[in-house]
Amino acid sequence: MPFRSMETWPHGAIMVDTEHTRFALWAPDAYYVSVELENGQSLPMLPQADGWFVIQTRCSAGTRYRFNIDGELDVPDPASRAQAGDVHGPSVVVDPQAYTWCNSHWRGRPWHEAIIYELHVGAMGGYGEVEKQLSRLAELGITAIELMPVAEFPGDRNWGYDGVLPYAPEASYGTPEQLKSLIDCAHGLGLMVLLDVVYNHFGPDGNYLGRYAKGFFREDKHTPWGAAIDFRKPQVRNFFIDNALMWLLEYRFDGLRLDAVHAIDDTSFCLDLARRVRAQIDPGRHVWLTLENEHNQARLLEEVFDGQWNDDGHNALHVLLTGEREGYYADFADRPIEKLARCLGQGFAWQGEVTRKGSPRGEPSAHLPPGAFILFLQNHDQIGNRAFGERLSQLCPPQALRAATALLLLSPMVPLLFMGDEWGADEPFLFFTSHTGELSQAVREGRRNEFASFATFADEQQRARIPDPNALQTFLDSRPDFTRSPHDNDWQRLYRALLAIRRHTLFARLPGSRSLGAQVLAEKALSARWQLGDGSELRIDLNLGEHAVSTALPTVEHRLFHSSPEIASDTQLPRFTTLVSLTPSYVPEPTHE
Repeated sequence: MPFRSMETWPHGAIMVDTEHTRFALWAPDAYYVSVELENGQSLPMLPQADGWFVIQTRCSAGTRYRFNIDGELDVPDPASRAQAGDVHGPSVVVDPQAYTWCNSHWRGRPWHEAIIYELHVGAMGGYGEVEKQLSRLAELGITAIELMPVAEFPGDRNWGYDGVLPYAPEASYGTPEQLKSLIDCAHGLGLMVLLDVVYNHFGPDGNYLGRYAKGFFREDKHTPWGAAIDFRKPQVRNFFIDNALMWLLEYRFDGLRLDAVHAIDDTSFCLDLARRVRAQIDPGRHVWLTLENEHNQARLLEEVFDGQWNDDGHNALHVLLTGEREGYYADFADRPIEKLARCLGQGFAWQGEVTRKGSPRGEPSAHLPPGAFILFLQNHDQIGNRAFGERLSQLCPPQALRAATALLLLSPMVPLLFMGDEWGADEPFLFFTSHTGELSQAVREGRRNEFASFATFADEQQRARIPDPNALQTFLDSRPDFTRSPHDNDWQRLYRALLAIRRHTLFARLPGSRSLGAQVLAEKALSARWQLGDGSELRIDLNLGEHAVSTALPTVEHRLFHSSPEIASDTQLPRFTTLVSLTPSYVPEPTHE
């Protein structure tokens, strides 16, 4: 095989035609590599420059294979497109062209139309069962579903953030073709499909890279999961960027959410990924790139990313709704209404100020449009990172939750819901895994020790009550019972009404929106205003407190929605109320020299 430069080899098994496959493995610490096929063939791979081993051979789709390292260790392909079983089993050659798309004309939807529904595929029963729920979600008014990570992980139940084979859809959820069918069906219903991807670490079980490719990691920098990934190396950088492109091009996902980029100590990687995606995606498609980023780096949203999960907004709302002040809510315990007002008016609550940990957090964000921020009341983290996985429906008065839901769904920020929110589900969402042996014990103890600093779990006996992540019952308890979701209960009627307002009244006005600021009215009340793209003014008056608040309310003819049965006075905002109003045109305030 002729010499090729290091950057021309795509990782893994790539079919070059229906009968031939090229296998490429970056293994700079190996002396000898072979590909072991299921028919018993052992094919030595040819060493190339910069640590690559490559071979092209007769091999069709569906063939199972492994790589053998130095005649000592059989490993799965780190870029496996599918696994026959678990992460330690053989990899499978996949033909990316085998699926016939029914909705090949789909080009996506503009970002301002995003109403995101986050879900866990396993908890919903697999790719096929999720597909069965799509028409219900579309009818409700959802416009996008976001899948928690589906990359192959150890065992058959996991949140997905312990994945070790990022190119392979989780086999316990179904086949690659079933995942494509889910996406295809969603597109036929007008739904975008977004995917949560994890590029900040590999899981602890099934990661063999340290044996033959130590260069994937750098020991001089560590993350909460171990040695940091070394994105300085082009082979490593391409491994993840090619993965992003696979999901967007071969599976036709409409966007990606990059998990915890604050744990990626190389901002240039995120920018490079986004720029290469933009360069290779058909310009006629709507493809959206979003982030989770505790550092609140506004500059990433200025350049090539479309939105960020706004943890600040959630944390302030959670404190206002529940009164909880421990853990990561401690930074929002003092005057949470002011922090919420800053989120609604400027994006982030923390824009460079020093937190309780003694270090500055965030960058100025007031110049960014409201759509750069994804707002939520709940998501997998904010429910599942609780010891008992309780939802807000168990933690705050229902009237207050209704008021907060109106803010979520009618502000110009992009709203995100978590599965079950729409019918007021009371099932918990717990942290679950299916590790075995010593790792199982370590995960169980680590989970319980996370809460040692909480007053409720001060002693070991109290912590022992926290559900074991590895117990099957923990997973079963976390599965929403969709048979218990009546079509017309109070919560569904609320969501349907609010989403109809967003769709029919706000969608067309959202492009070009900008904040006009937010004013604190009381300890749990505020008023926020935005100029929308057509010049109209959207105003939201929110009162999450138990007492009415005196303020001048908008005139009746401009009101779109309020969450209490009746507003009797134009000067009193009732308890647990969100009043949303839209004035026909915006008149700039006079400037004074």
